[in-house]
This record gives sequence, structure tokens and C-alpha cells, in this order.
Amino acid sequence: MDLQLYVYKARVTSVYDGDTCTIDIDLGLNTWIHNEKVRLHRIDTPEIRGTEREQGLKSAEYLRQLILGRDIILQTIKDKKEKYGRYLGEIWVQDSNGEYFNVNDRMLAQGYAVPYDYP
Repeated sequence: MDLQLYVYKARVTSVYDGDTCTIDIDLGLNTWIHNEKVRLHRIDTPEIRGTEREQGLKSAEYLRQLILGRDIILQTIKDKKEKYGRYLGEIWVQDSNGEYFNVNDRMLAQGYAVPYDYP
């Protein structure tokens, strides 16, 4: 599959669960999109309701610690929205050494998410 990614500077304003957040996106030239829901691409996390609630809350809290209130780099998949209308994205954030890491990959590596393929 040939994915084309668009790259933006952005700021995370809220985290809903382990794979969904709300972001203000800087389009450049003083133009912003506010309150855009983004679903982390390639991963799935436990739900915050029902039988998965405990693990879902842990996953959401881990994501909050990584990105909430932080400036990020957002890569969105071209014209690709999943069934709830959220954009799919890869999120990159800077660590304390100034190096960027992929949050989606970190969620997987730390066991807070499992791989997910969109149909």
C-alpha cells in the first residue's frame, strides 16, 4: 500500500483513550485547525469502558503522559478517515535529549497497544 503522509506542527489538547486524542494543527501562515480528533494509526488499545476498562485507563494515562499539552509533529494519512470520521495519524514527540520518537511505536513497545491494520 502506498501511503502519502502530510506533516504538520501541532499541539495536543486532550487525550480520550489510548489511541485517540484531540489536536490543534498548525497549517502555516497563521492558519490553525482546532479540536481535530486524531486516531493513532496502526495501533489499537483497550477500551476505557466495559471489561477492558482497567487496562484502557492505563493505556490512556500512558498516552497522556507522553503527549498531553505538548508540541508534536503529526503525520496524517492522505484522505484516509476511519469509521468514526477521525483522521489517522502518526505522532512524533521530542524526548529530553532533543530526539524525536514515534508515539505509536512507543505505545506498542511498552505493551499499551497491539498492532492494528485498517481494512
